[in-house]
Amino acid sequence: MNLKQRGILFIILIAIIGLSLSKTLVHILTEIWWFDTVGFSEVFWTRLTWQILTSIVTFAFYTLFLWINYQIAMHHTRHSSFRFFEDSTLVDYTDKFANFMALVLILFIGFGAASASTSVWETILKYLHPTSFSEGLRPGGSDRDPIFQQDIGFYVFQLPLYEAIRNWLLFAFVWGLIVSFLVYFLKDNFILRQSNGRNTLNGKAKNHLSLLLAGIAALIAVDFWLKRYSLLYSSNGVVFGAGYTDVHARLFAYSVTSIIALLVAVLLLLSIGRRSSALPMSGIVLFFMALVLLNGVYPWFVQQFIVEPNELTKEKPYIANNIRFTQNAYHLHDVQRQNYTAVSQLNRQVLQSNQPTIRNIRLWDYRPLLSTYRQIQEMRLYYQFQSVDVDRYTLNGNYQQVMLSGRELAYSQLPQEAKTWVNQRLKYTHGYGLVMSPVNQVTSDGLPELYIKDIPPVSKVDLQVSQPAIYYGEKTDNYIFTGTKTQEFDYPLGDGNAYTNYKGKGGVPIPTMWHRLAYAYDLSSLQILISNYFNQQSRIHYYRLLQERVSHVAPFLHLDSDPYLVVINGRLQWIMDGYTTSDRYPYSEPLAQTHKATEIFQGGNIEQILDRDVNYIRNSVKVLIDAYDGTMQFFVVDETDPVLRTYQKIFPHLFTSNSAIPSEVKVHFRYPQDLFKIQTQMYLVYHMNDPELFYNREDLWRLPTETYEGNEHIMQPYYMIMRLPGAANEEFIQILPFTPANKDNMIAWMAARSNSKEYGKLLLYEFPKQKLIFGPRQIEARIDQEPQISQQFTLWSQAGSKVIRGDLLVIPIDQSLLYVEPVYLRAEQGELPELKRVIVAYDKAVVMEKTLEQSLAEIFGGVQEQKPVPSPVPGEVSNLAKSALATYQKAQEALRQGNWAEYGRYQQELEDILEKLNQGSKS
Repeated sequence: MNLKQRGILFIILIAIIGLSLSKTLVHILTEIWWFDTVGFSEVFWTRLTWQILTSIVTFAFYTLFLWINYQIAMHHTRHSSFRFFEDSTLVDYTDKFANFMALVLILFIGFGAASASTSVWETILKYLHPTSFSEGLRPGGSDRDPIFQQDIGFYVFQLPLYEAIRNWLLFAFVWGLIVSFLVYFLKDNFILRQSNGRNTLNGKAKNHLSLLLAGIAALIAVDFWLKRYSLLYSSNGVVFGAGYTDVHARLFAYSVTSIIALLVAVLLLLSIGRRSSALPMSGIVLFFMALVLLNGVYPWFVQQFIVEPNELTKEKPYIANNIRFTQNAYHLHDVQRQNYTAVSQLNRQVLQSNQPTIRNIRLWDYRPLLSTYRQIQEMRLYYQFQSVDVDRYTLNGNYQQVMLSGRELAYSQLPQEAKTWVNQRLKYTHGYGLVMSPVNQVTSDGLPELYIKDIPPVSKVDLQVSQPAIYYGEKTDNYIFTGTKTQEFDYPLGDGNAYTNYKGKGGVPIPTMWHRLAYAYDLSSLQILISNYFNQQSRIHYYRLLQERVSHVAPFLHLDSDPYLVVINGRLQWIMDGYTTSDRYPYSEPLAQTHKATEIFQGGNIEQILDRDVNYIRNSVKVLIDAYDGTMQFFVVDETDPVLRTYQKIFPHLFTSNSAIPSEVKVHFRYPQDLFKIQTQMYLVYHMNDPELFYNREDLWRLPTETYEGNEHIMQPYYMIMRLPGAANEEFIQILPFTPANKDNMIAWMAARSNSKEYGKLLLYEFPKQKLIFGPRQIEARIDQEPQISQQFTLWSQAGSKVIRGDLLVIPIDQSLLYVEPVYLRAEQGELPELKRVIVAYDKAVVMEKTLEQSLAEIFGGVQEQKPVPSPVPGEVSNLAKSALATYQKAQEALRQGNWAEYGRYQQELEDILEKLNQGSKS
């Protein structure tokens, strides 16, 4: 091959490499533009710099190390040749072909190792910026593990890098051994021969391979030494973490095995230059004997004959370690425990003094309410309410709980004919407005009373929405362009539409053809390049999904499953909770190993926590995302979290300190539901502080169950406004009851506080154990057994309506308990649930009336007597039945036509007829 041909070949090779890398390089360019636009360039460059650095170092080390070993093996076998082209005309190209194949293999291994190493950037940076855990615990709390007396930060920030380096080197040495072995084997130099009656290896091959084996043996020694620390995550004992056998047997076994592996490495080095392999072979035999005897037989013997006959005595201190460290890891060590007498002392006067609690009892279950919102407020087929959020506002001077949902754009619901590139990318760009309703108010038609509704938003309260457009949300899963030559669809207006031009600062500017070319290539869309709609003011908006957007900036944060919408200063904003986590907290039991964790936490982001065996979690960050321009602010809410403080050192300009959080934002912070679910799951067992009680599992709890639409499921935590025992004022909290492991009565309830001064505090109220306190399942059974209630359910079902019983709420009031369950009716073929009844249970009474106040009055008195419904005479029953059927048919016809007003009127008429029928049956 002449010089010209080599030049052409080189150019072709460079072109192929350039084309293969061009997609990556262009994507990096667009990422630079995006991070610069959102204001987090520092995060991007820090991450990219360390990813490139680790990959370059890894690639250089691996290729150099493997190539040197290959060349050493080739040098030692220079007088031999490969045999695979021996009888071919290609025999002269044997060495060139071998070199080429070796180079390809080495480059492939180098690229693979470099690619794998890019994920280690976070481990390296955490190692370089560690934080002590001593300030993260309560006074007197242990910040060091009880076995090695290392700071917890050693396990979270430093040990992972040591293990990564061990694996990094071991992988390199193993591949070096394989490459060298292949050379010796393929050149017939790796053979056995007789010398003085003994089998010996080729001298130079033996020396080279002995050196590599010595390196591997040394790394195995390091591996066993580091395994000593992994005993703190052992699951071999009665609890998670190092037990008696681990500390008294396996720890010794790992230490001795590590020393023996190091001895083998020394013996392999000493064997270099000697023909005999007796020394290293004896060392290897000794190593495998240690594996069997010290790591297998010895721990088994200790467990069987020392621990199990006296398990509680031997394991008691290690159980105490597990309890203490698990409580610390899940922030359960400072739960304030109080007694709750649960006496039957409620009366009208007590209820009157707790009116803020009564007025904020949530009568709307989020599932039927979401269905109702969709039927009466989506307005057009391309709008959708994704979820219903719960929050609290001071409206018209009243502090109250509300439910709200953003009206997002669902492009997929457009007719197929309208799904054009222009509509998808330029026209239908955003959702519009929200719907908000109080948790306890109902119209005469059984529908929610709406505080904010319609398009444009109309508000009945002193909360106005000045910027209702939603460009960033839970449904915004595609990229769009704004600032183009065509106006965007804003909202439907009468028989036409209103249009707008985007005036926010969101999106990446694309003023030139070069910008459009880059995005056309990155997004594989030719239309971006050839469309005539773009100008110098055009912007591209992508990463618009909330979870995706936040994770792209801070991939090290675990995000809550439920971002919630708030109205702040007239703008729609999203608040998302971020968690710092670790799977390296000593002695702390992973959430995934708790009872029925996989079944309880199906769906949502908690599954990621289960998959990663997380055993430490803090809600350290809350992210505020503007729905109009996508601006993100990462607010610190737990400044004592050592993991977050390490990330603050790595990214000093990413987070906003707690003191700088605006008050109008802080008043909307709520204790996250995912975290509360995790903590309550762990507390089912880890409320027991006594090791002996814990060992015997004498006081196991479980989460209560309830029934919804005929299916039994685990009760979910719920928000409410109430005055806690001993507190001066009502506050926004999240609560969840507990029941004993094998019974349905309630044993306790836990509350998580959300008000700014008390934010994050957990309180546990325990019932007297000698007293029966009805749990949710028992109350639902009592409701089912109430003749009048079950009869009414049957009548509704026979009339063609589906009865939906909402969440059963346990309402603690002044050392007493009130149970409230809303009842909804929905047509069998309809999707418009209406709130028709409210069931209240207290002490021995179970009543069901049209409103909460009437149900309370039935039990406690205090409201005007309702006029009795006249009972029909026997001759009228048949006519009433016919009238009920006719009214039902009219209601169904109105439903099919989408005439909700008529449907509601007919449903009310049907209810009145059924009331008369019911009175007739009683008489």
